[in-house]
Amino acid sequence: MARTFRLAVAALLVAVVCAVDRNNFKSCQQSSFCRRHRAVKPGESPYVILENTLSVTEEGVSVDLLNERTRVYFTLELYPLKDATLRLKINEKNPIRQRFEEPYALVGGTLAEGFELVDRSADGFTLRFGSSRVVVRSKPFQAEVYNGNDLVISLNPRGLLKFEHYRTKPQGEVHPEGEEDANVVPPPGDVEDDTDGLWEESFKGHSDSKPHGPSSVGLDVSFVNSHHVYGIPEHADSFSLKETTSTDPYRLYNLDVFEYELDNPMALYGSVPMMISHTSRQTSAIFWHNAAETWIDIKKLPDSNVVSSITGFFSGGESDPPQVSTHWFSESGIIDLFVMLGPRPLDVFRQYGALTGFNNLPPLFSLGYHQCRWNYNDEEDVRQVNENFDTHDIPMDVMWLDIEHTDGKRYFTWDQHKFPHPLEMTANLTARGRKLVTIVDPHIKRDQNYFFYKENHDRDLFVHTKDGTEFDGWCWPGSSSYLDLTNPEARNHYSDTYMLDRYKGSNLDTFTWNDMNEPSVFNGPEVTMQKDNLHPGLSVEHREIHNVYGLLFHQSTYEGHLRRSENRLRPFILTRSFYSGSQRSASVWTGDNTADWGHLRITEPMLLSLSVTGITHVGADVGGFFGNPDTLLLSRWYQAGAFQPFFRAHAHLDTKRREPWLFDSETLSIIRNSIRQRYQYLPLWYTLFYENELTGAPPLRPLWVAFPEDEGGFGVDNEHLIGSSLLVRPVTEEGATSASVYFPPGVWYDVLDLTLHQGPATRTVSAPREKIPVYQRGGSIVPKKERVRRASSLMRNDPYTLVVAPDANGNAQGSLYIDDEHTFQYRQGQFLYLGMWFEGSVLTVKKVDPRGKYHTGSWLERVIVLGRTKRPSKVTLTSSAHGTQTLESHFEPASGGRVSRLTIRKPGVTMNEDFTITIQ
Repeated sequence: MARTFRLAVAALLVAVVCAVDRNNFKSCQQSSFCRRHRAVKPGESPYVILENTLSVTEEGVSVDLLNERTRVYFTLELYPLKDATLRLKINEKNPIRQRFEEPYALVGGTLAEGFELVDRSADGFTLRFGSSRVVVRSKPFQAEVYNGNDLVISLNPRGLLKFEHYRTKPQGEVHPEGEEDANVVPPPGDVEDDTDGLWEESFKGHSDSKPHGPSSVGLDVSFVNSHHVYGIPEHADSFSLKETTSTDPYRLYNLDVFEYELDNPMALYGSVPMMISHTSRQTSAIFWHNAAETWIDIKKLPDSNVVSSITGFFSGGESDPPQVSTHWFSESGIIDLFVMLGPRPLDVFRQYGALTGFNNLPPLFSLGYHQCRWNYNDEEDVRQVNENFDTHDIPMDVMWLDIEHTDGKRYFTWDQHKFPHPLEMTANLTARGRKLVTIVDPHIKRDQNYFFYKENHDRDLFVHTKDGTEFDGWCWPGSSSYLDLTNPEARNHYSDTYMLDRYKGSNLDTFTWNDMNEPSVFNGPEVTMQKDNLHPGLSVEHREIHNVYGLLFHQSTYEGHLRRSENRLRPFILTRSFYSGSQRSASVWTGDNTADWGHLRITEPMLLSLSVTGITHVGADVGGFFGNPDTLLLSRWYQAGAFQPFFRAHAHLDTKRREPWLFDSETLSIIRNSIRQRYQYLPLWYTLFYENELTGAPPLRPLWVAFPEDEGGFGVDNEHLIGSSLLVRPVTEEGATSASVYFPPGVWYDVLDLTLHQGPATRTVSAPREKIPVYQRGGSIVPKKERVRRASSLMRNDPYTLVVAPDANGNAQGSLYIDDEHTFQYRQGQFLYLGMWFEGSVLTVKKVDPRGKYHTGSWLERVIVLGRTKRPSKVTLTSSAHGTQTLESHFEPASGGRVSRLTIRKPGVTMNEDFTITIQ
């Protein structure tokens, strides 16, 4: 029996390292609720507003909504929120059981200070809030949301609203509509005559019992005057989302997908049901607040035969605007929709962050380079890798250990033969300024001699089956149980296990990687947990909270890290599974990618989709997780990763070793230079992440964030901006020695060869193997540290270099943030936030936030000014500490297509004081 079990587990483990088999994952046709919502006919909406039930409170308005076909009543609620945001909720008015409302994603959503109900009549009403308004039409129900006089978003314009009310399971024959109460029998018109899968559904031998019957919800949302929508990660697809009229809808259902396919809407590891529309006039977004399985159809309607902004249905009128029609439907829950009206990209990021939270400023080391594989063999292996980075003069901040470091896949333990001295091993890393990350997954080995399993089992803190017994699924340890993370006691107990007296062998320099937390269940339907499993903590089925399970796990990990340092040190957590709000507690990577050029290419749109939906500390496994990259692919991947927020090399157990020094000298040199270039730009990355916490603005950005009116950049997803200062175009074509780059409006300086490019224009630029095209925007000042050391912590008090790239008018600006790089003391005023301006040949640097009191040991080593027309006669520094003094400078005139370069040497001023540098 034991041998049979081991063989079965071994077979599963072999299966999970093979390429994805799409047959293991549902299509829309195999999902009964997806079929039913796609079958809803436009223009036949049965939902009407009962205007005489309208009620107004201090928070908003509510009104009854009737499905005239089923005679079931619903409640529509509208809540105007601060900052041009509207919340719309639709729920059953008298359900036979309470419907689930996801409680974990939201952290804000402050009510507007005032609103006004106007134009109330039998045909509907208008709700004004600030400069925005929502016009609600009664029959059929439709809501149009305006920013000023511009119609931005229309809700239910095609009449696809469908809300499957709870009902009791029919016994025997299903009667025609009207012969039984609607709460007992689902009328044929309510389910489009498709009754297969209402009460039970099977897929590849797995049965989903659906004890509460059909409960799905859906609504169509149109973005008026739009051609492009973005977001709803995670999919390995283009950044500007495609039409789904001839494919499956985009699916949001967190799944463990191996070697995922590219350029399709299949679900992957995480779900953020947030979509952004951007036009040259307006940026807007919606957040579909539902953690159940969700599908989204997209149809792009041109200038004719579009949804009428007056009637709400297809009119064919020549005057109707183009729009992107989207159709959202989830298996359960309620309709809880947030509309964010911008009107510009940075406004939407702020509005969404106010709802789900902002990315907390990460510790600086997490922005450095990370070295990982499955698995480093033992302590000696870790020691040699650590030392080889120094031997070969390559910076590195973090070493990672995968599942093999544990005692038989028992998390919070160590293999006593391979890792007998974990604290000593970690001390060898920290002596060089580095950190350690270990993995902790949610599947808990079912072993009564394993302390963590026994503690949770004895307290009944695991997920149950539909029959109420402890769920037993298979994952890396074999037979496993899964924490019921809806139970606060389970979350607290898990968090407490990170305390140093419980997680033996860890210390405050040990950080955590949460993998497999979709959750992955090797023998479950679609490699995940059965939907009819029970979470006793909230008394809900797994189907209700599936997409938020990973968030609950990494959020509890984050809390554990806070507790172990008494809330003093910033945690660093990496998660594979995520949901809206994950940015508050974790970084994300794109999962089990493959060592091929297609997976390198798709990294750009995947990271852009994550970044614009709040998940900002993101990256992809450099080199690809599966397979063995050749030296050309590997070096190009390092170049790309060096200019992405999270920079980690990682590889599968069965791949060849890939440490940089194992390759030829040319490849080693390219990798070294890429990593060193990353470390030079750490001050820029760190400043952007501080601003990300304040405003929600992502460090990695699509072109339209900085150039909202430039339509040439709306569809670009093979390049990105870092803040608004650097334009990066990774080379993702095999054998390419040049690249086609789209330059947005303005002037752009090549950061290496100082050639100048004028936009808007698309140009072919030279990109030999050793070069990634990177350009500094004219009008920017970029802070750097050019004394690269073995780890970022050793650079803390090193001097800065400021690179000034003037625009066409000779002006530039930037910012610089400084603190201790790892504690929360910045929230008590221990920081410096500096503004930098270059105007009229005068550079001014001064504090822009007077609350900042941090004292840094860093000073200004040099200033580089690009593009001057002549050699200066004199350069002077003026500051409170130094008075006025003359500085040395070196001028390199323009030649051979290069712009001039003025280097101002050793100003010597500390970054603690305000100063000016004048070029005469």
